[in-house]
Amino acid sequence: MAIDEAIATARIDDAVPNTLRFYCWNPSAVSVGRFQDVRDVVQVENCRQHGIDIVRRISGGGTVYHDSQGEITYSVVVKEKDFGTTDVVYAYNKICNGLIEAARNLGVKANFSLGDPRNCPNLAVAGKKISGSAQYHKGGVLMQHGTFLLDVDLEKMFTYLRVPSAKTVNSVVCVAKEKITSVKNERNHAVSVQEACEALVNGFQKALGMKLTEGLLTKQEEQLASKIKEQKYLQDAWNLKRR
Repeated sequence: MAIDEAIATARIDDAVPNTLRFYCWNPSAVSVGRFQDVRDVVQVENCRQHGIDIVRRISGGGTVYHDSQGEITYSVVVKEKDFGTTDVVYAYNKICNGLIEAARNLGVKANFSLGDPRNCPNLAVAGKKISGSAQYHKGGVLMQHGTFLLDVDLEKMFTYLRVPSAKTVNSVVCVAKEKITSVKNERNHAVSVQEACEALVNGFQKALGMKLTEGLLTKQEEQLASKIKEQKYLQDAWNLKRR
């Protein structure tokens, strides 16, 4: 999360170009939307017992379980003027077209879905979410990051996520089976992270109509990410209390 914020900050300063980033989480973690109350949406003690990190994002949206083996997370950092609009839904749609193309490359037919108007738009396969995203806007820069589910273990997921209305993990899993899917579920066999990343790169290149150039973080981004991590993302005051 510190790296995503550092890239956005550097882009605001015109120190780096528009950036598309892919990453995985190690260890597995729960990320919390900027305005959420952790105790309402996270099984904090279960996370601590099993070594699952809890981190608050600077973006909005809901709580997400990021499995170290089951997903790729993407982030897009871009000047809003390069999109030609500041419309939030347009930006979601344009970026999610890259995910739609990636899913198609993997043999999965997905569509952009506005879903519940109280939540962020997502990517769905026959009504089941396969990718969720959230945005952050500052200084004329848009950052959108989100999940791309390669596999999903719902029982594990809801061991760490709290659903206030659910009485048991089994009860929420039964409902979630009708609402969440993955590439593996849709293809009936697993795909590697490498295969999925190649599909994502090709998907975004086609959707955005441009050739992407592979690169590394700049020294400025690395130093800023390290500073932000120490001052914010390693602190309970931010992660648990939003201060």
